Amino acid sequence: MATETPPVHPFVAPLSYLLGTWRGQGEGEYPTIPSFRYGEEIRFSHSGKPVIAYTQKTWKLETGDPMHAESGFFRPKPDGSIEVVIAQSSGLVEVQKGAYNVDKQTITLKSELVGNASKVKETSRGFELVDGKLSYVVHMSTTTQHLQPHLKATLEKL
Repeated sequence: MATETPPVHPFVAPLSYLLGTWRGQGEGEYPTIPSFRYGEEIRFSHSGKPVIAYTQKTWKLETGDPMHAESGFFRPKPDGSIEVVIAQSSGLVEVQKGAYNVDKQTITLKSELVGNASKVKETSRGFELVDGKLSYVVHMSTTTQHLQPHLKATLEKL
C-alpha cells in the first residue's frame, strides 16, 4: 500500500520548515567532563496530526560509533507556545515548555520535568534557523553545577 504524505496540520504549519532530515556536527562541554565533538542527525516528521515527531542520533566523528539517541514529540499551539517531550537512550526523560517565534524562526524551551535522572536537575534548549541551517544550544544544570551550556550544533537539511 502506497503511503502519501498527509497535509500539514495548521498547528504544525508555522514550524513546517523543520520537517525533514538535518545532519551536521556538534560539540559538547561541561565542567565535569572532557570536551567532545560529534556527528548528528535529526529528523522531524508529521502524520497530519497537531504534533511533530522528533528523532535524534549522534556518533563519534573519528570512528562513526554510536553515542546518544533520543526521540519525542513537539506539540506547537496556535498561540506560539510549544510543549516538547523527549526520551533519551540514557533513560532520562524531559518535559519542556516554551515558545516559538515564526518571524525569527526560533524555538525556546525550558524543562518542566527531568525524570529518571540522578544528577540532571534542569535543561533548556534553543533552536534557531539561520541562513537555512538549523542550530541549537542545550543548557543543563546538575546537583553540583548551575545551568550552563552543554551541547551546541549546526545542521544542514538533506
